[in-house]
Amino acid sequence: MRRTLRYLAMLVGAVVLAAALGTLVPRPLWPAAAAGEGTRRILVLKNPIHTDIAVPLDDGVRRRFAFLADAGLPIDVPEERYIVFGWGGRAFYLETPTWSQLKAGPVLKALTLDASVMHVDLAGAIKEPHPDVAGFDIDEQHFSTLLDYIAASFQQGPEGPVVIENAGYSTYDRFYEANGHFNALVGCNTWTAAGLRIAGLRTGWWNPLPMSLGWSLRIYN
Repeated sequence: MRRTLRYLAMLVGAVVLAAALGTLVPRPLWPAAAAGEGTRRILVLKNPIHTDIAVPLDDGVRRRFAFLADAGLPIDVPEERYIVFGWGGRAFYLETPTWSQLKAGPVLKALTLDASVMHVDLAGAIKEPHPDVAGFDIDEQHFSTLLDYIAASFQQGPEGPVVIENAGYSTYDRFYEANGHFNALVGCNTWTAAGLRIAGLRTGWWNPLPMSLGWSLRIYN
């Protein structure tokens, strides 16, 4: 029993150390060369376990993600200011719309291995500053590469991104099949961090939690 507890303590300690180093060691290690003027403001939205990337809606973004309109999302409505993108585990995302509906099965898959989905939502004006919102100004080139990264996360079928029927939290959000597999080490927040690095920002080396990602963003940007 003591040996088991000792091994468990060592495992927990290793995870804590990895998370700390993942926050404090920047990625990339050195700042990139100065790019163009930051004219595009993107937002990182967080809750206790998950982060999303919100990109501002304009005609170019609407054209790029026109398939969302085909699925019934009103991206042409002037009141909608942002498209909010998130990547995550299929079982947990689809079966846990609220914490009160948390079940053992999706949690087990999230901790081991699961298929992935993209969640897409629309938002009007988003309040800044706010504890759960971090805003960053990036240039046009990095904005375009971020959109490429997000678009590449959608699994493609014969007619484009594959929408998951009868899945959503409200009238105006959608789930799509995604590329890649989800697990506790490579999850939603590491997807967000990778996108932010593509957008020219620096993150921690490994950010499995919103808190560690937020800390690294504040330290290095």
